[in-house]
Amino acid sequence: MSHLNYNHLYYFWMTQKKGSVTQAAEALFLTPQTVTGQIKLLEQRLGGKLLIRKGRSLEATELGQLVFRYADKMFSLSYEMLDIVNYRKESQILFDVGIADALSKRLASRVLLSVIPNDGSIHLRCFESTHELLLEQLSEHKLDMILSDCPVDSSQHAGLLSKRLGGCGVSFFCKAPLPEKAFPACLEERKLLIPGRRTAMGRQLTQWFEQQGISPSILGEFDDAALMKAFGFFNQGIFMAPTIYREEILEGEEVMLLGETQDLMEEYYVIFAERMIQHPAVKRVCESDFSFLFAGQENFASIQPATLSF
Repeated sequence: MSHLNYNHLYYFWMTQKKGSVTQAAEALFLTPQTVTGQIKLLEQRLGGKLLIRKGRSLEATELGQLVFRYADKMFSLSYEMLDIVNYRKESQILFDVGIADALSKRLASRVLLSVIPNDGSIHLRCFESTHELLLEQLSEHKLDMILSDCPVDSSQHAGLLSKRLGGCGVSFFCKAPLPEKAFPACLEERKLLIPGRRTAMGRQLTQWFEQQGISPSILGEFDDAALMKAFGFFNQGIFMAPTIYREEILEGEEVMLLGETQDLMEEYYVIFAERMIQHPAVKRVCESDFSFLFAGQENFASIQPATLSF
């Protein structure tokens, strides 16, 4: 009996992972005809069809599903091995971190800096994108860890785990003069800058507005928290930010606090593949207590500007 050709198996596995022969061929830098031919050779070796055409797409047969499950375990383990072997680069351990664009970057940077030693043994590389795209990159072994504003659904992403690092309420700001109404009704008096509705905070806001019985006029939505704050500093609209940055923001020119609430919470999660728990930096993040970064911000009461002095 001839041996199994693992290249053929790999091409079949990639076809299933990518969803089509064309996408697999692009990832493998091969022609679709080559990939199809290799899969046919694998089918001959296994004595049965692995894929059948339904409409314009290919679906795995019962045999194909069985073969894919084993192939997925095999090649996932091989990628895990490469991750572990390739930790080191020029005597440094690479630490590739994805940061969700909706997340406030200052606290994310403090989380990362607190777990990276000063001896230069870890080489940090940060990449910013959407939560969804970062999860895809983590699943494909292109990242070691993600910092995001929401956890991972392990039922949808097998092998990925998440841990909550902490959270804080949010504050609303605008340039002088202050609106006439009290908070939160005052949010209807000016145009509002908010996080994108597809973000965790954006979804919270929609529900919160309904609960408060207010209908603000939205000037713009921003997936990038830093960009939203920058717009807020240079126009008359109302913008929001995590309360832990309140003092820093109030140092800006003529910026004033409208109010703050814990009904809206910006949360921080670390997401990692189960295999990456052996990475020293990932392990340190998972084992660390970051409550000092939030400094009791999870337990404050709603505050209106009448109780504050400027």
